[in-house]
Amino acid sequence: MSDHTVRAYDKELEDLGRKIAEMGGISEKMLSDAMDALANLDTDLAHTVVATDMRLDLLQRDIEEHAVLTIARRQPMALDLREIIAAIRISGDLERVGDLAKNIAKRAIKLSAEPRFPRALVGLKSMHEAAATLLKDALDAYAQRDPERARIVWSRDVELDALEDSVFRDLLTFMMEDPRNISFCAHLLFISKNIERIGDHSTNIAETVVYLVTGESMPTDRPKGSSTISSAPQPTI
Repeated sequence: MSDHTVRAYDKELEDLGRKIAEMGGISEKMLSDAMDALANLDTDLAHTVVATDMRLDLLQRDIEEHAVLTIARRQPMALDLREIIAAIRISGDLERVGDLAKNIAKRAIKLSAEPRFPRALVGLKSMHEAAATLLKDALDAYAQRDPERARIVWSRDVELDALEDSVFRDLLTFMMEDPRNISFCAHLLFISKNIERIGDHSTNIAETVVYLVTGESMPTDRPKGSSTISSAPQPTI
């Protein structure tokens, strides 16, 4: 392979990495903005989150097309092939994080007409902080090609599961205390599931980082909390 071809190939791999970094930044901001929209019942911000999802979808499609063309042109082996496969996997997870943030924003829009119930939002704030940290650390592990940091993210998902259980119990209590809370709290239950799923996608990214750097797969079964509602079917919106 000529020097020119090698440089062009390296640039293709760098472009994939840059697009993943861009997707990561967008998805992190979408999650943060969606939760701010919920806390402040800010419908304008919520609509912005919903609109931003299209940009994330287009980036994911671009990464997949770019990756397939690179495989066809270069026929990469070993680490280079894992780089491309990792980009495809991670872009898919980040696209789903964007979808989940969009779902939270849509719930925030629906809740704008509901009476404020700040006590019910406390647990969701803790869940958001935990999920945002997992996502950031997973993306940092990818940027730094750090499998140990990725393994830590993978093992900490159980903390988010425990927070979801706590939120579930709190919201049930609020609904039992006053039937007028039922509609509001039902929306929050769906939001808590969306946040928990963002944690799952963060651990997917962490698993991909370990595979990328070491060529090894993480165990099939992750550490999981005894989620009260994980076995129930969950609609996305």
